[in-house]
Amino acid sequence: MINGSPKVSVIIPCYKVEKYLPKCIASLVGQTLDSYELIFINDGSPDHCIDILKEWQSRYPDRIVIIDKKNEGVWRGRWDGIAKARGEYIGFLDSDDYAEPNFLQDLYDAAKGADADIAVCGFSRTDLATGKVLSREMCDERSPFKISQDPGRLLELNGAPWNKIFRASVLKSLEDLPTKPPVLDDLLFHWLAYLEMNGEVVFVPESLVNYMVRSDSIIQTVKPQQIEPTYEAFKEVKERYTAHHAPKGKQEALDAAAFLHLGISFNYRLAASPDCDLRATIQKCTEFLNENFPTWHDSPYINGQYARLHGKTFKRLLTVSRFYKLGLLPAFLSVYSAVISHFGIDIKW
Repeated sequence: MINGSPKVSVIIPCYKVEKYLPKCIASLVGQTLDSYELIFINDGSPDHCIDILKEWQSRYPDRIVIIDKKNEGVWRGRWDGIAKARGEYIGFLDSDDYAEPNFLQDLYDAAKGADADIAVCGFSRTDLATGKVLSREMCDERSPFKISQDPGRLLELNGAPWNKIFRASVLKSLEDLPTKPPVLDDLLFHWLAYLEMNGEVVFVPESLVNYMVRSDSIIQTVKPQQIEPTYEAFKEVKERYTAHHAPKGKQEALDAAAFLHLGISFNYRLAASPDCDLRATIQKCTEFLNENFPTWHDSPYINGQYARLHGKTFKRLLTVSRFYKLGLLPAFLSVYSAVISHFGIDIKW
């Protein structure tokens, strides 16, 4: 084990990824940062993931930690990894992706230099079959911001944890939700963390993570039995914000995020199901948002002035909110789906 506390702990859940895992591990053991640990979670994987992990651990015993457990899913596995982590900051990586050699160094330097709660880097969406880079995201220059001063800018951050490092003391203070979210779990994990964060968010405008897109994963449908527990998990996060007396601005940011991800992303996934009555589903979603996230409709973060101040992320959000409010979301999602199918890329809103 590393003497003293490592600068960064990286948590990597593993399940049915034996084809991709060696490349992921190789990219992490070759990092330029001088002090870090890698926590691999074998989530009851039925393939040879555990054998691969043990072989690499034998070569890097001071770097690699293995949690071998029964299958409970990524959500539970990440909490297990956080409990085990010893680093000053905690990062994540999916086991079918891989990182650039300066991934941890650049994020840690940025976070440490600003005493930040979160450091965010850019990433590349890469087609797994061809190796073609489909898009580079979060790579444009962005000014740092303080969460307590402008929580609306949290909406800029992509919902995945694998291009970020978080202050470890905050993640270790979090409490799990009573309902495990079956969908949008990464997003809810972020908003649990944001509740406890008020400091700096800094950006590294360079692609440091290679997110591998599989041909069968561009559209992820939602099963009917996943709808209610997803709504319930969102409600539990909102209740936690209320119970903790979160500032008004942060609660409004959460409401806007609920609209973006339930109203748009979740309904988009539902629309891919052949037996989905999309208009009825949207109506149900609107009623849920109105009851539990009431400021979404007139959000200070979804308007022309905020969009002009803060750029394209908020302009896109404003555009799609207008389609939604006019009852035109089904038509919008139909065009959106056609574009994705034609170009083979996932456009993020």
